[in-house]
Amino acid sequence: MQQQSLNDLYSDFLCGDLSRAELEGSIYVYLVYNQEKTCLSHWKRDEYDDYLSWFYPRLHKIIDTYQDVGASFEAFMTKFFLISSKEFRVRITSNAITEYSAWSAHVPDMYLHEEPPVYHIQKNVENVINNLSIDKKGRKNTRRLLALILKCYYHVSEDFAEKIAPKIGIDKKELLRLLKKIKLLRQKRDDDIYQMKERINTQFLRCLVYEKKLTYLHENATAYNKLKIRHKKARDRLDKMRKRLTSIRTEATNKQVAEIIGISKGTVDASLFRLKTKWEIMAKKADLN
Repeated sequence: MQQQSLNDLYSDFLCGDLSRAELEGSIYVYLVYNQEKTCLSHWKRDEYDDYLSWFYPRLHKIIDTYQDVGASFEAFMTKFFLISSKEFRVRITSNAITEYSAWSAHVPDMYLHEEPPVYHIQKNVENVINNLSIDKKGRKNTRRLLALILKCYYHVSEDFAEKIAPKIGIDKKELLRLLKKIKLLRQKRDDDIYQMKERINTQFLRCLVYEKKLTYLHENATAYNKLKIRHKKARDRLDKMRKRLTSIRTEATNKQVAEIIGISKGTVDASLFRLKTKWEIMAKKADLN
């Protein structure tokens, strides 16, 4: 049995021989088995099938827009097919650019190592820790280094905490407990920092997409100039967001550290000040040697 043309199918629909659903299904079947009769005969079959899957949900509205004012239904469908195929290609290209930019942004994070890195507390670091923990009277004061670790909790991993605990004379479980307490105390601030980093990552990816799209456009084209302006604004915003992030303090306040340890804020202030002074003295001696 010879397959009906698009004009015949539409005529049967007007006469009532085909329902709306049957017409749409018949048009889809016709397009599936007659690629060589369409304006997309030069497309690869896989790409053509993907296009039909994208095109079919739009078929219902397309039929409603047809008006018999001289052009046949088949001519109308051919014209619409050509226009929509260009839109499909633009979408595919845009998605490919976005995917490429996303992968490019994350490639540095995907390098694999055969073995995970092992953190060692080197001997010279042990000496520094020992020197910092000794007070003027020659006694070991672990509270100073504990205050410093809690102050810098944001940059202290659980693995590092377990390794540093015995070096400063603190039980590792106790140190992890104190770190957990101060993280809970700082939860809202840390969440704000995390969300801002996510927004910066999104903005950075947007800039990459704009940069990649610009390579596909002619420099003198109107679309190129508009996209270049959008890219400039996106870059400026990204710089402002990064600058704002660097101004946000990630360390705990001395008052919060004092609250976690259970001592006065003045004691924490003095301990950290003495550590800073002692560190500067040790650094100067190291430079002289």
